[in-house]
Amino acid sequence: MPYPPMSRRTGQRWCRTAAALAALIALATPLPATQAQKVGSSGAPFVLTDQTGMPFSSAALAGTPYALFFGFTHCPDICPTTLVEMSNNLAALGADADRLKVVFITVDPENDTPAQLRTYLASFDARIIGLTGSEADIAAVTKAWGAHYQKIPEGDGTSTIVHSAYVYLMDGGNRLAATLNFQEPETEQLAKLKTLLAGKPAN
Repeated sequence: MPYPPMSRRTGQRWCRTAAALAALIALATPLPATQAQKVGSSGAPFVLTDQTGMPFSSAALAGTPYALFFGFTHCPDICPTTLVEMSNNLAALGADADRLKVVFITVDPENDTPAQLRTYLASFDARIIGLTGSEADIAAVTKAWGAHYQKIPEGDGTSTIVHSAYVYLMDGGNRLAATLNFQEPETEQLAKLKTLLAGKPAN
């Protein structure tokens, strides 16, 4: 059964602005060619903390196809949309979904504690792994993966974060096979995931 779309927070215009800015960054800003964005390039190693408070190393993903993306739990649009889509895709894959790991790394470690990640991810597929760490840890892992994020102060004293919105599809050899983005139809996303699980080379 498809997950319902997440409702947007009402009365907060900054949410809409943040979503628009994040989409522009994700879709209009080329990612560094020297990082793990080129098909066939290797994913960078990391050690972070999962939503249960336990250490989680990228070594745990060795030999397993996985999807990895960056976001934060107070993201108004792109992150919940991506998580809903990934949850729907996992459901559509049936038993094959157990051969795919889905990893969500926060870019807001100040607020996204393991407990916050656990509460937030309870609304999505239970197989999705949420990761956090120190500010330095997150800065290092996003740089290593060529992801982008920036905290934007708001006039009311709050802030939001704009960030790249790619989902990296990594094969069992830890090589980039393809990317997804939240604007692609779920049928196209599902086709890419099936190709990834079949171990076929990307076009």
